[in-house]
Amino acid sequence: MMNKTELIGVMAEAAGISRDQARLALEAFTDNVTASLTRGRDVRLVGFGSFIAVERKAGTARNPQTGEAIARPASRTARFRVGEGLKSALNG
Repeated sequence: MMNKTELIGVMAEAAGISRDQARLALEAFTDNVTASLTRGRDVRLVGFGSFIAVERKAGTARNPQTGEAIARPASRTARFRVGEGLKSALNG
């Protein structure tokens, strides 16, 4: 698994920029994806994938320790759908 610090280092080396510049670029990317999804706008990166905001309906969940039913409120979350380019790279 690659963590954020390692990703910043790889980005800096690949782009020929400083680690601080790579950190700012990564933070700008994640901040803007978050802002777009918050406004209900999907983010599509052709060949890589799409970040999509989805609505989850209210439902019932269970406490795994007690088995007690708990009401789960409706909420918004994000999903990532893999694009064809990434899917091809993963499957050789």
